[in-house]
This record gives sequence, structure tokens and C-alpha cells, in this order.
Amino acid sequence: MRALEVTAVGLLATVQDEGRHGFLDQGVGTAGAADRASAALATRLVANAPGAAVIEALFGGLGVRAHGAVEVVVTGAYCPIAVVTASGRTHHPAMYELIDLGDGDELRLGAPSAGLRAYLAVRGGVDVPPVLGSRSFDTLAGIGPAPLAPGDVLPVGDETAGDPVLDAVAPPWGESGVSQGVVLDAWLGPRDDWFTGDALRLLRTGVFTVTPASDRVGVRLEGPAPLERANTSELPSEPMALGSLQVPASGHPIIFLADHPVTGGYPVIAVLTDASIDRAAQLTPGQLVRFRVR
Repeated sequence: MRALEVTAVGLLATVQDEGRHGFLDQGVGTAGAADRASAALATRLVANAPGAAVIEALFGGLGVRAHGAVEVVVTGAYCPIAVVTASGRTHHPAMYELIDLGDGDELRLGAPSAGLRAYLAVRGGVDVPPVLGSRSFDTLAGIGPAPLAPGDVLPVGDETAGDPVLDAVAPPWGESGVSQGVVLDAWLGPRDDWFTGDALRLLRTGVFTVTPASDRVGVRLEGPAPLERANTSELPSEPMALGSLQVPASGHPIIFLADHPVTGGYPVIAVLTDASIDRAAQLTPGQLVRFRVR
């Protein structure tokens, strides 16, 4: 049986796929890969079927040892990669290229120079048991396969869709563009009328800082000033969409990511575009963010 044995996990490593769909009416969110584009690209590079499970590693630190020969790829945050072969030889393959691991070879990810989350896909997919139809772990609800720990052995499945057609691709976003300031595109609303004109101007022109209190639930931002509300009445809880820019009582917004709550009682001033949701998942504490609001 081919498998990946987990040797190290860093801050957090979880199994993720395209998410858990069809349970919002029961209060169960979608979860899934936080940076969907990077996870999908890894899946395509190893020619897995869409939705095959990958490993999401927070700030590098992941180590896996191959049981049997496997083919893997790493996308997302810019992590140095080291492969230590069963014979003790070390080499350093690049991200976004197919990597052949022989039986006993160990792959290790270092801390990223830019970005936050890396994705490791193995040809055939990570074949852990699904929970409610998904192999994703939801950190808010605690549903799905448990976070990975050293010693875990992950079977490799057979969720392939043909053969790989490329050995490598160019990274889809430049390293300097991630390590420096990021511009996120967003659609205004649906509750923009709950805010003052000054708040809307600040949203369009201000520079926001990512705080360390960010996670898979959301990216917490601190602006130059709170976003002031014109309507101070209570808003009944309403459904929350992925990418919502919710403004709590502090006036400092939160970008909801994959594990966001399904409802919320604070107004949403804007909603990120799909591409910007994936970029937001790679934001690191201290990084500067501007919004291009449509």
C-alpha cells in the first residue's frame, strides 16, 4: 500500500479538499482549502481528479515520508523544499514541479519566505475517511479528519484523471508581490448603507494591517481608524458568504475565510472576489492590505 507517513507538522497541517457542501441549513460550513486556487493547481499538476484531498500546511514545517514510490507537488506559500532519500542523499526540488519520492524518501518544507499556506498533493489523493462527504477539517466546527500529527500514516488513493502533462509551471503570483503590500478586489455591500461616508472612503483609500489573531476562520485587520457605522441598531443574524468583509463592534474588519461561521450579526461592508479570497488566505501578520472596491 502506498502511503505518506507524517514526520513533522509545524504550526498546523490538515487534510483539505473542495469542502463540505449541502449542510449549511444544519449549521455546518463548507471548510475546504483556504487558498482554493493553489490547492486546485496542485491537484491538476499531479493529474488527480478534481476535489481530491491535499495537505494544507500552515507556515511550512511539514514533513512526510513515502511508503512506496509516489509523485507529489507543492504549491502555495514559497517554502524551501528538501528531499532526503532513503540512502541519506539530500536534494532541493522547486515548488510547482513534480517530485518523485522513492520508498523511504522524506520531503520537508521549511518556513516560507512569502505567503502562509502551502499545499502538498500526492498523485492519487490523500485517502483518509470522509466526514459528511468531505475530507476537509473544519477548525471552527471541529468536523472532519483530525489535524495531522507526527506518526500519522495517510493512505494514497486512486483519484487520478489521466497522466500529468507538465513537469512544472511558473508560480502564478510573484514572491515579491506577496511579501509586500497586497491589493484585494471587493464588491461593495450588501450592508454598506449601514456605514458613514467617511467609513466608505476609508475602506477605499486606507491601508490595513493583518493582525496575528488571524486563522482559517478569518483574517483580522486593523485600519488607521475604525469603520464608523451610521446605523447603530442591532442587525438580525443573516447568512455569511465566503470572502465577506464583516465589521464587528471594534470597527476593524474581518475577512471571512474557509472556516467562517454560517451566520453573523455584524454588518458586511463588502465581499471579496474569488481571486482575492485566495490571496487573502496567504496574508501574513503585519502585511499591509488595500481594497479596490467596485
